[in-house]
Amino acid sequence: MNEQMKALVDQLNRYAMEYYTQDNPSVSDAEYDQLYRQLVELETAHPELVLPDSPTHRVGGLVLEGFVKYEHEYPLFSLQDAFSRQELDEFDRRVKAEFPSASYLAELKIDGLSISLTYVDGQLMVGATRGDGTIGENITENLKRIKDIPLTLPAGQTLTVRGEAYLPRASFDRINLERLENGEAEFANPRNAAAGTLRQLDTAVVAKRGLATFLYQEASPTQRETQEQVLEELSQLGFSVNKTRLVTSSMDEIWDFITHIQDQRLSLPYDIDGIVIKVNNLAMQEELGFTVKAPRWAVAYKFPAEEKEAQILSVDWTVGRTGVVTPTANLTPVQLAGTTVSRATLHNVDYIAEKDIRIGDTVIVYKAGDIIPAVLRVVEDKRQDQVPMLIPTTCPSCASELIHFEDEVALRCINPQCPSLIQRSLEHFASRDAMNITGLGPSVVEKVYRAGLVKDVADIYRLEAADFLQLEGFKEKSADKLYQAIQASKANSAEKLLFGLGIRHVGSKASRLLLEKFETLQALSQAAEEDIAGIDGLGTVIANSLVAYFERSGARELLDELANYGVNLTYLGQRVQADAALSGKTVVLTGKLEKLSRNEAKEKLLSLGAKVTGSVSKKTDLVIAGTDAGSKLEKAQSLGIDIRDEAWLDSL
Repeated sequence: MNEQMKALVDQLNRYAMEYYTQDNPSVSDAEYDQLYRQLVELETAHPELVLPDSPTHRVGGLVLEGFVKYEHEYPLFSLQDAFSRQELDEFDRRVKAEFPSASYLAELKIDGLSISLTYVDGQLMVGATRGDGTIGENITENLKRIKDIPLTLPAGQTLTVRGEAYLPRASFDRINLERLENGEAEFANPRNAAAGTLRQLDTAVVAKRGLATFLYQEASPTQRETQEQVLEELSQLGFSVNKTRLVTSSMDEIWDFITHIQDQRLSLPYDIDGIVIKVNNLAMQEELGFTVKAPRWAVAYKFPAEEKEAQILSVDWTVGRTGVVTPTANLTPVQLAGTTVSRATLHNVDYIAEKDIRIGDTVIVYKAGDIIPAVLRVVEDKRQDQVPMLIPTTCPSCASELIHFEDEVALRCINPQCPSLIQRSLEHFASRDAMNITGLGPSVVEKVYRAGLVKDVADIYRLEAADFLQLEGFKEKSADKLYQAIQASKANSAEKLLFGLGIRHVGSKASRLLLEKFETLQALSQAAEEDIAGIDGLGTVIANSLVAYFERSGARELLDELANYGVNLTYLGQRVQADAALSGKTVVLTGKLEKLSRNEAKEKLLSLGAKVTGSVSKKTDLVIAGTDAGSKLEKAQSLGIDIRDEAWLDSL
């Protein structure tokens, strides 16, 4: 019976791959359905024999309690954006300056949600969202319901792959029709629908919606030498890989590819918002490396946004967490990129002056990066008797005088007691990428601030559950839940706190690099500018901003106050050991290790000061080779790189 069920599972999975991944079915739907019903009958009679990769798992039925955080073993970086041929040529010049023979792989930029899939011994163990690139959410059960994601791999591989989950246009249209018939609101666009689907707690809903994927990267170390070979390997393993791509060393050919795809964009069965261009050779990628935010070996060309006419009815001026006062236009509603837009950013006062934008003007509106509505320009021939816009001279929140610094395009409120500035700072401090205080969102921040319970971020840790009970909307359970979330945040690693302080130019990635170096916020607060600027990937702008922040009155006192409330100010991530036997060395792991898992070996190397990379190049200092080491070992031997085994690593 077990063999019969296994044969049916293998047969049905093969048919599913032909249908969903290869778009080349070898059997009719009726034949597939007949075999599927046969498998269901057998599994119902013998539930103890149900196999983990059975296609019946795709149906769903689990109701999840929620999603837990998942730390990516291999961080996910965002891509540098480009919006013109000139920017692509600049990218090409930077790459060719180091690698004159470099070729590129251009592929479609799917408008979906980034996902990461980890397989152990051929079994899908974890499927996660991108999150902030380091911490995502474990949505494995939902991703198992996407029919083109393999539940098992043919040769029992252990690897992590990356891609996009998206909602095909046909599925999107079907879902919206069903929602209309049920009296429900329609989804705005396929990407929003896909995001809502992957956040579903009922896996049966996910299974019904009809999501699909395209995989494009092997995040774990690979034996392949080029991005093109990686895509071919992923396809052979049963992943859905987009076949529309181009390999060339010519930016002219890439531009022709972009132009062609842009013309065909609306006829595709899925949404795309650009073209991704990557250096094809993986060793070259390794040497080009990363900035704090993005790889230096890739760029995402974004298609020009859809444009529509709208009239400016009024302008609101709002204060952000850094004191910048931003103008936002209130518009006559217009449909843009699948959503109704009635507000759009005007960027800053210099932009308003440059474009001569006036209240009452008819303007061209677009979505910057297909996300943020913005005003592009005035339709001059539709202007009547509008007068130039009145620019505020005082803060709309605190009435303090606004400053327009010579080196800035923005108006800025510099009153540290400005209510809006304080509230935005508190919201940022509690946000997911910072201290991640669940429940302390904008509306609650406004309530606690207006109630006089907090005046800065340290005051958050003075709050008791009883304080929340005096606020509208809080009961004993919700008050205690928020109090516990605040207490839990005290244990965060210090880079979360540093990012939460909202220091200008200091993002989440920079915060981690800084705390890896200086270990405590107290040490960082006293660090010299040149020591900060010397950290790889940072520089003088971040160094100047940090030094200026900690020289400001009250900054170091704030750290002391947070410490007194029990907030951790120490980096809790991976630390380099004092002896740092491999400090500054670039190390590659290859082959199978006997005692250590790949992740354990990587952690040990990091603790010894090494930089662990996935590809062998002339910049590699050392290769740790296990059994069945392949092309990486051969390449290391050809380059004369030092090669050691697991026993040597174990002895350190």
